[in-house]
Amino acid sequence: MKRIAVLLWLMLVLVVSAHWVGRAQQTAGQPAPGSQGADDPRFTGKSVTMESKDLSIARRHFEAGARSAWHSHDRGQLLMVEDGRMRTQKRGQAIKDLGAGESDYTAPNVFHWHGAVPGQALVQINVGFGGETKWMEKVTDAEYLGKTK
Repeated sequence: MKRIAVLLWLMLVLVVSAHWVGRAQQTAGQPAPGSQGADDPRFTGKSVTMESKDLSIARRHFEAGARSAWHSHDRGQLLMVEDGRMRTQKRGQAIKDLGAGESDYTAPNVFHWHGAVPGQALVQINVGFGGETKWMEKVTDAEYLGKTK
């Protein structure tokens, strides 16, 4: 059941991000390459397939207590918990702990970190929207164990 939920989330992310990226790239009134017209029997109304070449999707396992360093993404990142518990924090904000099926979006160029909670492993799905990742210093134990939201 959890895997189905994760797959549905991934499909939703792909559709939303493709729409977002494709819309920015389209010229008004012109469909994106590979778009389907209104006569496509699989859809009611106009449905347009949009480019998703800048998406990166990965599945990562963290042992209990393992975490990333502080970093940011040029075009943002979506994190989803497949199994276990995630701890994440955006610079200047409270720590958040998330469980299976929950997600967190970090906007472009916002420094953050993420990993497993202290007593439980994590399997996360991360979706990047292109651009570069800027890596900073490691998250200290004091930061990691800070106040949770």
